[in-house]
Amino acid sequence: MKYLLSVLLGAVCYGILSTIVVTAYGEGYGLGEVVGSQLLVGFVLAWGLVLFTKIREKRRSKSSGGNLEKAQQQAKLTWKQRLFLMAAGTPTAVTGLLYYQSLKYIPNSLAIILLFQFTWIGVLIHSVSKRKRPNGIVFLTLAVLFGGTLLAAGIIEQGLAKFNWIGVVLGLLSAVSYSLFILLSGKAVPSVHPAYRSGWMITGGMLLVFALFPPHFLFNGMLGGNLLVFGFLLGLFGAFIPPVLFAVGVPHIGEGMTGILGASELPVAVMLSSVVLHEHVSMLQWMGVVLVMLGVALPELFKRVRRASSNYAMKSA
Repeated sequence: MKYLLSVLLGAVCYGILSTIVVTAYGEGYGLGEVVGSQLLVGFVLAWGLVLFTKIREKRRSKSSGGNLEKAQQQAKLTWKQRLFLMAAGTPTAVTGLLYYQSLKYIPNSLAIILLFQFTWIGVLIHSVSKRKRPNGIVFLTLAVLFGGTLLAAGIIEQGLAKFNWIGVVLGLLSAVSYSLFILLSGKAVPSVHPAYRSGWMITGGMLLVFALFPPHFLFNGMLGGNLLVFGFLLGLFGAFIPPVLFAVGVPHIGEGMTGILGASELPVAVMLSSVVLHEHVSMLQWMGVVLVMLGVALPELFKRVRRASSNYAMKSA
C-alpha cells in the first residue's frame, strides 16, 4: 500500500503544475525561464536530499555498529550508471517542455486530457514489453478513466473543432514522453537508493533544458522577481517530489498500475483551475472528476473484494 500511495501522491503533485504555469505565463515569463527555473530548483533540492541521505546513513551505521563501507558501496555509482540515469531523466524535461508549451495554444482542460493519454499509452507499453494482454479489470478501469476525462475536460460540451492543432499535437507528445518517464523511472538502476537515482535523473533533465534554452535568467536579475517563487513551486511539486516518490513506488507496483494511479493528477488540476484560476467548471465536468476518482480506485477495490471472497471461502471450507 505504501508504494501505491507513493505513486499516487507523486501524480497529485503533477496536477498542481498547470495552474502555476498559467499564472507564470500571465506575468510574462517564457517557456525556457519557467522550465529552467523549475529544474534548477529541483536540482538543488534533489542533491540536498542526497547529502541528507548520506549523513543519515553514516550516523545510522555508526550508531548500530553496521558496516559503513557497505552503505557507501550502495551509494556508489559507475559513470555508465550515472549517464543512464541522466538519460532516463530527460523525458521529465521533455514532458515539461511539451506540456507547458501546449498551454500557450489550448485551454488548460484540454491540455490536461491530452497529457492524460499516458494512461493507455503506459498500459500499452507495459503489455508489449511483457508480452502480456491486460486483464478485464485493467480494460474496465481504462474505460471508466477515459469516459471520466472526456467529461472532466469539457470535450463533450465544447468539442475539438475550435482548438489549435499545434497545441493538440504538443499535448499528445507530452503524453508519450510522460509514459517513457514512468517506464524508465522503474527500470533505471532500481537497486540504488531513490535519492541518488532522482538526483542524477533531475541533473540529466536540467542539462537538456539548459542546452535548449540557455539560462540567461541566472544573470539578468530575473530570479530576483516572482520567477524564483514560480521556480520553487514548480521545482518542488514537479521536479523534486514526484521523481523521488516515483523512484520509490514504481519498481514495486509496475508501470501499468503506475499509469492508472497517475490519473489522479486530472481531478487535482481541474479543481485548482476552478478554485485558483476561477475557470468555469460545469456539472458534467465535476461528474467526470468523480468518474476518474472511481477509475483510480477500481483496481484496489477489486483486489479487496477478491481477497475478502478468498478469505470467506477458506473460512467456509
